[in-house]
Amino acid sequence: MKISIIGGGIGGLCATVTLQNQGQEVQVFESAKAFQPVGAGIGIGSNALQALMGIGVGEEIFNNGYVLHTQVFQDVHGKTLNTIDFSVLKKMYGQENITIHRADLHRTFLEALKPNTIQYNKKCIHIRQDENGITAFFEDGSTAEAELLIAADGINSPIRQQLLPNTTPRYSGYTCWRGITENKGRVEEYTSKELWSTRGRFGMAPMRGGLIYWFACINTTPRNPAYQQLKPQEVAAIFTHFPRVASDIIATTPAENLLHHDIYDIKPLQNFVFDRVVLLGDAAHATTPNMGQGAGQAIEDSIVLGNGFKQFKDVNKVLAHYEKKRVARTAKVIRLSRQIGETAQISSRPIAAARDFLFPLLPSKALLWRLKFLFDVRL
Repeated sequence: MKISIIGGGIGGLCATVTLQNQGQEVQVFESAKAFQPVGAGIGIGSNALQALMGIGVGEEIFNNGYVLHTQVFQDVHGKTLNTIDFSVLKKMYGQENITIHRADLHRTFLEALKPNTIQYNKKCIHIRQDENGITAFFEDGSTAEAELLIAADGINSPIRQQLLPNTTPRYSGYTCWRGITENKGRVEEYTSKELWSTRGRFGMAPMRGGLIYWFACINTTPRNPAYQQLKPQEVAAIFTHFPRVASDIIATTPAENLLHHDIYDIKPLQNFVFDRVVLLGDAAHATTPNMGQGAGQAIEDSIVLGNGFKQFKDVNKVLAHYEKKRVARTAKVIRLSRQIGETAQISSRPIAAARDFLFPLLPSKALLWRLKFLFDVRL
């Protein structure tokens, strides 16, 4: 089958690798002018890592990652509120949770593609379906025809908004800075941490090569001009109410490694398939990053879709299988991730005090159990 994939991000490339392994004819169209090794650190859960092992790239991704054994939640003073023991997941499912640089993950997928698979500087602005197939129209005036089109073109997907005009992204209520810098002993091995206060949230995790990935969020209005184009030292000044390590990590981040974005998701959709057009990754189910599942769910999409082609000869059955497996599961991730973000970003002092009092009373196993559905999955 001739397949066009719009978008050369993690979801689009993972889908391409999976489908090419099965002999499908796949062409990727990416709006960027070239591969750019940018981005911050991301988490890959054991669910996604297990899936990646099945398409031949899991070992390399694991080797480029850094294993996390423990997640620690702390209050504004650095007092531990609760923990999650990720090593339990290794015992249950056979894979680790890791951090990895987004560029390393992206590069691994690119290197697994067949030659001439991806075309750059191809921004899709419109699609048309008819009895002969699907045509993608690009900003440069060119077109591409296929029998199946996979829209993996991100949270602001023009294709999704053409199909579903009322699915514009919704603001979470907070903006976020992210960065990568040298560890220099500031973050414990195998341990990620989040610190919560009524004035913001700070998280940090070790990465391979002696690096730290960190994020810092505050509640504000969308596109607030006060927070655009800040330098690391200016961002650090916002978070000096936390233990000194937080502002120190931010301030010592190279300016070129600092990223800033308002945080959005999309309201869960009821369908991902529209005749021979398939939504995948953030185009289908963009989520806030509070569960570290953005990349993981895109990877799951890709594996489920690929497995459908192995299970069924009829493409309609493949697409029905994909939609059945992915719609409800990703909706649960979107809702839970948004709830976690709202809990972590509480700005009311009385409510935050109640949260910080009650959270340590919750057994650590209960926190892990709440996430069990993520990892107890068959793709």
